[in-house]
Amino acid sequence: MTDIKPKKHYEILDGLRGVAAILVVAFHVFETFALGNRFKQIINHGYLAVDFFFLLSGFVVAYAYDDRWGKMTQWEFYKRRLIRLQPMVIMGMVIGGAFYYFQASDELFPEIAETPVWKLLLVMLIGFTLIPVPKTMDIRGWGEMHPLDGPAWSLFFEYIANILYALFFRKFSNKVLGFFVLLFAAMLINYTVFGPKGDVIGGWSLNLEQMNIGFTRLLYPFFAGILLSRLGKLIHIKGAFWICSALITIILMMPRIGDANSLWMNGLYESFCIILLFPLIVSIGAGGEIKSPFSLKICKALGDISYPLYITHYPLIYWYTAWVVDNKVPLEDGYPMGIGVLIASIVLAYLCLKLYDEPVRNWLQNKFQKRKMILSEK
Repeated sequence: MTDIKPKKHYEILDGLRGVAAILVVAFHVFETFALGNRFKQIINHGYLAVDFFFLLSGFVVAYAYDDRWGKMTQWEFYKRRLIRLQPMVIMGMVIGGAFYYFQASDELFPEIAETPVWKLLLVMLIGFTLIPVPKTMDIRGWGEMHPLDGPAWSLFFEYIANILYALFFRKFSNKVLGFFVLLFAAMLINYTVFGPKGDVIGGWSLNLEQMNIGFTRLLYPFFAGILLSRLGKLIHIKGAFWICSALITIILMMPRIGDANSLWMNGLYESFCIILLFPLIVSIGAGGEIKSPFSLKICKALGDISYPLYITHYPLIYWYTAWVVDNKVPLEDGYPMGIGVLIASIVLAYLCLKLYDEPVRNWLQNKFQKRKMILSEK
């Protein structure tokens, strides 16, 4: 079997993933002070970063694998995706389990004090597989499919998208794929503009309503990213990374549009961002070039920590949220600690990257390549 050669790397897209990941952490820090009120969020649309990640993933997966299926089996594709994603899924669950008892709160997490160690370990082991835990194993009480590391829900859907791509969508022509992308866009608009909430918040619980939200959030951006990669309509402008970073920041920090009596307005904003602005940003990012060594270093650093940051920061957010709620800490007193949580999350992500993720992935890739060589010689 012919070995697969590496392709050009989109450094700007890596950098944008890092920018979005940092904004996610900041969003979760400030979300603590909104007390569940979506109209009082400070970085109000930070959750749209997940939809941006789905679009980026679709674009990158299609770019990396669309023309390689003659040289690669489905199982090889799955192994490559597992090697890329699964080590940090496991680390996220380990960190979540290690922090769990430090997040006890009579008001927020009363279940923690009653959770035996065996049950915690079982939930952690199930989390390693990304299989959602049943309601009886919800040891935090927030209804999350992964109660030790909430953001893992998006990786659950990411894996589903990769399986759908490998089984079906990679075989579709651009016209057929375009039809599905339009259908998925209509589903997104129907839910956000005409639905009951006026936003895409949700997807992390194992029930019919939340699974519907999760698939609505996944299907358009991921497969639109694939179509965008295939069409190759890239936009070439100077300063692409900084322009796209500014656009992402503005989109995610935009205050909520409308009020409780005009939910459709915010839904229209989110649909506009996901369906039109995010593909535009990816087109600019993929079409841009980095000539400054400084900008290149920034993009590489942001790209390297983006995934570890996203998948490991939430155990710190659980702790921070419990501290704020239990002590009734106001924003003006709590934001310095919040900044500390952001910095600590970045440091933790970097340590995980260098001491665990990169060594493990390198070991797995070398083992995978050696096995391929042995099989090809038989």
